[in-house]
Amino acid sequence: MGSRESTHAGEVNSRRPRWRELLTALAFVVGVNAVGAAPALLGGPNSAWFQTLEKPAFYPPGWLFGVVWTILFTLLGVACYLVYRRGLERRAVRLALGAFVVQMVVNVTWTPTFFTLQAPLLALGIVAVLFVLVAATIAAFARVDRLAAVLLVPYLLWVGFATVLNYAIWSINA
Repeated sequence: MGSRESTHAGEVNSRRPRWRELLTALAFVVGVNAVGAAPALLGGPNSAWFQTLEKPAFYPPGWLFGVVWTILFTLLGVACYLVYRRGLERRAVRLALGAFVVQMVVNVTWTPTFFTLQAPLLALGIVAVLFVLVAATIAAFARVDRLAAVLLVPYLLWVGFATVLNYAIWSINA
């Protein structure tokens, strides 16, 4: 008891106790949140430069960004765990997780580009590329675990919103 095994293709094959599975899932969630939050150490919306920029009327309240990103990174961590538990021996799992890592690397470059380098146009290019990479990651996750792919959809929507917001800030202040 406490373990499960399956011989059907695409199903989870795990002999680990449930508590270890939960700890592994928690590690993915904490890890994604830590990586996602790390760029904030380099700069953020409290900088004097950003405070002087004009923002579009649809710019959300500042506190919302932390809440949304925490929720999104948590969903991303769960999604990664769902893909990972399908087994690293599967090529589709490795490709999906590789796509995730690539998009996450691009994600974490946006904050220092926008706030530290004060380069909204370059940041716009980064977030536009991120949108495409997130869509590709969703497709890769869908080949492994549909729920994992669905958990990334709010992230794609937020990155789409962030792209529009980045463009608006750049165009108003150009």
